[in-house]
Amino acid sequence: MTNRLAEAKSLYLRKHAENPIDWWSWCDEALATARGQNKPIFLSIGYSSCHWCTVMENEAFSDQAIAEYMNANFLPIKVDREERPDLDSIYMQALQMMSGQGGWPLNVFLSPEDLVPFYAGTYFPLEPRYGRPGFLQVLQALRRYYDTEKEDLQQRKALIIESLLTSAVLQDGATTELEDDELLWKGWETSTSIIIPRQDGNSFPMIPYAELVLRGTRFLFPGSVWEQKSRHDGKHVCTQRGLDLALGGIYDHVGGGFHRYTVDPTWTVPHFEKMLYDNGQIVEYLANLWSAEIQEPAFERAVAGTVQWLKREMTAPEGYFYAAQDADSFINPTAVEPEEGAFYVWSYSELEQLLTSDELTELQQQFTVLPNGNFEGQNVLQRRYQGQLSATLETSLSKLFTARYGVVPDSPETFPPARNNQEAKTHNWPGRIPSVTDTKMIVAWNSLMISGLARAAGVFKKPFYLELATQAANFILNHQFVDGRFHRLNYQGEPSVLAQSEDYALFIKALLDLHQVSLIRDENQLSHQDSFWLEKAIAIQDEFDEFLWSVELGGYNNTSSDSSQDLIVRERSYADNATPSANGVAIANLVRLALLTDNLDYLDLAEQGLNAFRSVMHRAPQACPSLFTALDWYRNSTLIRSTIEQINSLIPKYLPTAVFSLISDLPEGSVGLVCQGLKCLAPAESVEQLWQQVQQSQTRA
Repeated sequence: MTNRLAEAKSLYLRKHAENPIDWWSWCDEALATARGQNKPIFLSIGYSSCHWCTVMENEAFSDQAIAEYMNANFLPIKVDREERPDLDSIYMQALQMMSGQGGWPLNVFLSPEDLVPFYAGTYFPLEPRYGRPGFLQVLQALRRYYDTEKEDLQQRKALIIESLLTSAVLQDGATTELEDDELLWKGWETSTSIIIPRQDGNSFPMIPYAELVLRGTRFLFPGSVWEQKSRHDGKHVCTQRGLDLALGGIYDHVGGGFHRYTVDPTWTVPHFEKMLYDNGQIVEYLANLWSAEIQEPAFERAVAGTVQWLKREMTAPEGYFYAAQDADSFINPTAVEPEEGAFYVWSYSELEQLLTSDELTELQQQFTVLPNGNFEGQNVLQRRYQGQLSATLETSLSKLFTARYGVVPDSPETFPPARNNQEAKTHNWPGRIPSVTDTKMIVAWNSLMISGLARAAGVFKKPFYLELATQAANFILNHQFVDGRFHRLNYQGEPSVLAQSEDYALFIKALLDLHQVSLIRDENQLSHQDSFWLEKAIAIQDEFDEFLWSVELGGYNNTSSDSSQDLIVRERSYADNATPSANGVAIANLVRLALLTDNLDYLDLAEQGLNAFRSVMHRAPQACPSLFTALDWYRNSTLIRSTIEQINSLIPKYLPTAVFSLISDLPEGSVGLVCQGLKCLAPAESVEQLWQQVQQSQTRA
């Protein structure tokens, strides 16, 4: 017997369709029903590749006693956070206020009349364990509290809504004001300390922090103020983050692509889901490291392997990219439950069967392969050393690829996604049963991948990377507008949900990145893309400004003015999480648009945006590296106007606050013009002088 979620487009919601709980999706009818029946709302938010969401679905949400009590006493609503990041952000803040920590599944109890939360938690076990009460006990206690403690309930809600509103307004709590240059230094120093390798805990990519630190390394030249007062070797910190990613178990050395994070500080054992947003950011970061002359062969190999994984497993026939792959997979078609990492790990006996003794010996020398394994008796492959892998080792890894996928690497055969557990168990896979793939298209996540591919195409000179990026961007442009409005999701050809701030900001960035890399070509080639990508970026920026710009406060709201009626507060995202903050990216885009169009209205908006978030940059620099990246753009923006030849030579270099523009009418005897913000330098009369001007402009603040 299925519930309402059986008809949902979201894979995450459909995973709960067999639950005995009478789930609703978030909609006006559900909210009205809760109010009419005076039932507190149980709001449960998660996503398809979330391991503990899956555990709770199998345990508490499948239990008949819990379902009977839930259905009688609460109005249960399921939300896919990837569909509604605006709802997730608000109620995650509430959880953090109540408990000091966050995570998914996010389970929140709301008063039906005003949707204000009064209790929240993450994973609730079926029976009491892990120091947590059983879920039925929680439900009974909260319904009793809701019915009998009305005065305390109102006081509790008042405190929560006041905190949420205060956070949304960002009242200035800074007691001292730093100059922009000092503030930029503070942000860099804070981010550097955050990504220094730790001795305990999980290891996350944290790319917005790593990108900011890499940007700051250009200010550490001998004799500079930054170099004199820096307590960290920023270049070493950035390089180490790249090595941890490209050598660690977080990277799939057999099939390509990066897992979500590792559960240890040594980057060995991953949480095995693969998210599109991580992979897009990491590809861009590794390409930037390479362009900054940190040219470790493992970086190039990891980028190439990730692009192959993307093409093989994550690209729809229409050209867009799928959202994510689960951590868990089935060992065989008769297995009742999937196992974490089963698709990716290797027993020692398997390796003995698949490889010759010499091959296995070399694999053990270069990777962390042990007879007893390094993860629950299995082996996660992690490289021991940097550098180029030998041809024989690549052959060994190809054998493992064939054992996993049932085909040889670079096979022209496509690898279709398993769209649900049933498909995973019933399809005749030539190798192992793969993890389930969430095939929805998310604009923001596709945009991160497009940007990563565009940067990698320019740095490594790989036209194929640009081809993949272009296909995805064109799909979004051709399919994500309904009645003139931009939409966030696409389910098998159907656009859904109005775009949110991260969709606008990240897609505009992707279009600008495509515009820049499209300038690389042969001297005699003509390209209509020179203006095409920029024109599209301008048009979408116009819509972004019209519907999401906060006239009262500055910066961009998370949702448009005509799609936020069901939100208890209207937020402006400034904090970086697994993805960069919408406002940080948006403000940097405004500076780039000002440089490329000579329209100073964009620069005015960028200044207003930075001023809107200046207080949080002072108080909590650890929360918002992307805002500091935007400040770097604002302080050090550089426009380089030159010929195809010069632009071709400069784009692969690391110039993090520069944009390029083709010009055909340079002053006689010059090779290029460099403009610093609102002033231009004398025309450069030689390649050497042009490079000197560019370098000076990038570090002038």
